[in-house]
Amino acid sequence: MMAALRRVTSCLRQRLCIPDFASTSRVRHSSGLCFDYNDDQKAIQELARKFAREEVLPMAAELDRTMEYPQNLVKKAWELGLLNPHVSTDYGGPGLGVTEDCIIGEEVAYACTGVMTAMTANSLGQVPVIIAGTEEQKKKYLGMQTEEFLLSAYCVTEPGAGSDVSAMITKAEKKGDEYILNGQKMWITNGSKAHWYFVLARTNPDPKAPAGGALTGFIVESGWEGVSIGRKEINMGQRCSDTRGITFEDVRVPLENVLVGEGQGFKIAMGAFDRTRPPVAAGAVGLAQRALDEATKYAMERKTFGVPIISHQAISFMLADMAIELEAGRLLWQKAAYEVDCGRRNTYFASIAKAFSSDAANKAASNAVQVFGGAGYNTEYPVEKLMRDAKIYHIYEGTSQIQRLIIARAIVEKAKQGLM
Repeated sequence: MMAALRRVTSCLRQRLCIPDFASTSRVRHSSGLCFDYNDDQKAIQELARKFAREEVLPMAAELDRTMEYPQNLVKKAWELGLLNPHVSTDYGGPGLGVTEDCIIGEEVAYACTGVMTAMTANSLGQVPVIIAGTEEQKKKYLGMQTEEFLLSAYCVTEPGAGSDVSAMITKAEKKGDEYILNGQKMWITNGSKAHWYFVLARTNPDPKAPAGGALTGFIVESGWEGVSIGRKEINMGQRCSDTRGITFEDVRVPLENVLVGEGQGFKIAMGAFDRTRPPVAAGAVGLAQRALDEATKYAMERKTFGVPIISHQAISFMLADMAIELEAGRLLWQKAAYEVDCGRRNTYFASIAKAFSSDAANKAASNAVQVFGGAGYNTEYPVEKLMRDAKIYHIYEGTSQIQRLIIARAIVEKAKQGLM
């Protein structure tokens, strides 16, 4: 198997750009729409599925119990070319698109969303550099991650500033040819594992200044003096993910580690979500698919009143609803990924995909527990973990309420422009 995986990985690393949507390997309807993956995408899916089903799935329950960070699995993903999918070939990556990132995410999430989050948090840390970094910044910080197994993290949330980014109080003061960074971040995924962070800090001292021009993005290495990493947080689900608080005390950040310039940080931080929310939605779909599969298998085996419980309409309709929502969620992440891969702004579609898929995952996990009955509430069965793991999809990378706010604003803007 490893030889086959290496061949696929070698193929991925040789790609010069995202897959060609006009490829003859894609079967197109006369309307121009296509719902099939091309040959390269199918190879990526096969690679990710083998990794997920054969390497991650057997470890999922134990990782949940011990809450141990899946170091070996994440490193294996790096070795297979699955960890840095959208890093350009210029910096040693495979140069894939968001669609391929989502394909990988859905497959890994099927096995364990905790492992999937450990992998996608690395991408979230990278994307600000990918979209806004200088050539030197990209060569240094993205290049080091393809040359050796090193991780990154997205360092934005604070104790008093989550959805309300304007409440951020972490500050960076310019002194000569460097900035002095002070503040505290929390809920940072890969906090103790990352070699470097994307950090958002206030450079305008006026607390009333709008976030759009008051915040600046920095690349900060975790090993620099003044960087302190807090204890691992014990979370409801996705327990193998590494979540920490990070404190910055008089950290000296050189000018060359500023992204774009002062006041550009908010735009960069929010722009990153256009690329990272579709993979989060895909992860939620992967969890929903696992919930449906586990519930269906159990419903075909468990009998009541002399027949398998799947024969009861009450159960079969629950499974049907799960299938409806996960298939819709998959189409939504594909639309959101397609838009950004075509070079168009996808904020509206990314928020729809993330909000809908988060709901679908939570409903699917809850229904799976219901199908299992008392067994579903027990840790000996897999659906209890799925239900705990699903909840975070309503929260991280923008709460479901924030997604609806973004969607509503887009509706209003379209109406004002007469585009409705």
